[in-house]
Amino acid sequence: MTQRVILVTGAARSGKSEWAERLASQSEGIGKSIVYVATAQRYEGDTDWDRRIDQHIERRPGNWRSVEVPFDLAGAIATGSETECFLVDSLGSWVGNALEMTDEDWQFCCQGLITAVKSSVVGLIFVSEETGWGVIPAYPMGRLFRDRLGRLVRELGQISDQTFLVAAGFAIDVQKIGIAIDRDPLI
Repeated sequence: MTQRVILVTGAARSGKSEWAERLASQSEGIGKSIVYVATAQRYEGDTDWDRRIDQHIERRPGNWRSVEVPFDLAGAIATGSETECFLVDSLGSWVGNALEMTDEDWQFCCQGLITAVKSSVVGLIFVSEETGWGVIPAYPMGRLFRDRLGRLVRELGQISDQTFLVAAGFAIDVQKIGIAIDRDPLI
C-alpha cells in the first residue's frame, strides 16, 4: 500500500472490511504496524451486534493493535505516526454514535475529522457503508443518518488517494474509472 488515504465503501456483507484488511496487510510489507480503529459500541442485550463485532475481532491478525474510538476519531488519527496504518471500521458506526449531535456540532466534528485526515502522516484506510441506494427512510433519524454518512463519504472520497467500491465480493477502483463531480462538497 503506497497510498496515504484509502476509502473502501460498499453495501452490507459485500466484502468491504475484508478488502480493507487486505490493503492494511500490504502496509505490513513496507514496515508499517497496523492499528485497527473500531468505531462500534457494544449494547447490552444485543447479541447479534456482539456476534458481528466478535467476527471482526476474530478475523484480525494477532499482531494488529486494536483501539475503540466511538467518538473522537479526529483525535485518534492525530496520534498516528508515519510507521503506522490505521484501518478505521466503520464510518457508519461512527456517524451512528453521533446522531444526537446538533447540525452545528456535527459540522464542527466533520470538519475536525477532515482536517485531521489532511494533516495526518499516518496511512489511513476508511471503511464505510453505502446507505443511500435504497428507499428514503420513513423516519427522521434514518434520514439524518443516511444524509450525514453520505455527505461524509463524499467528502472523504474527494481527499482520498484511492477509493474502492466493493460489491458482490469484488473491489472496483472508482477513481480509475470515475469522474469527480464535485471537488468541494458541502458537509
